Amino acid sequence: PQLSFFYPPTHTKTMGRVTSNLHKRRKSGAKRKIHRLKKNYETARQPSLCKLGGHKVTDVRVRGGNLKQRALRLSLGNFAWGSEGIAKKARILDVVYSPSNNEYVRTKTIVRGVIVTIDAAPFRRWYEQNYNQNLTRISSDVQEESALSATQKNRFESRRKNHAVDEELRKEFGAGRVYACVSARPGQVGRADGYVLEGPELEFLVKKLAQKKKGKGTKKA
Repeated sequence: PQLSFFYPPTHTKTMGRVTSNLHKRRKSGAKRKIHRLKKNYETARQPSLCKLGGHKVTDVRVRGGNLKQRALRLSLGNFAWGSEGIAKKARILDVVYSPSNNEYVRTKTIVRGVIVTIDAAPFRRWYEQNYNQNLTRISSDVQEESALSATQKNRFESRRKNHAVDEELRKEFGAGRVYACVSARPGQVGRADGYVLEGPELEFLVKKLAQKKKGKGTKKA
């Protein structure tokens, strides 16, 4: 008769990453008793850690035969300007701040929640065409008042009425780039979309970057 120990059971196969929380402690601090083996549907994958530059997106087969778009490199994204109610495709220039991991800034890794700088030209161009008003000192899309018809003048005046751009945001436009937050998940949807920072969020970021710069200066001294 064949002995059973020559044929080990298949469930002894080791598994890698899992998404279950059986190994975590309870809220009270007590250890959980692991009452079952790892399941195949709980297996996880390596993080994609999308980098800045170029464009490379791959398909990943997931549960149910569905596909995920996994971005490995990205340099463009759709960003919304919330106060104006528009969105434009813009080039991502740099990764400047990450609330979760400073290594993402050093390695130029794009994940959800990181703060990036994007090209301000698409937004500036739309603003000047929509309001016929300078957003920066140098402007090429503002028409002279003498070249406008009466209907166009009334339209632009009605749009400018009770309208203002945040001063801090205007400074960023003057520098040719604006800060934006990535709200999409590049490793899940293959995109790096987000929104332009303004108001309290922008003020907070400017203070954070100033503190960081000041800290580097004191270390060098």
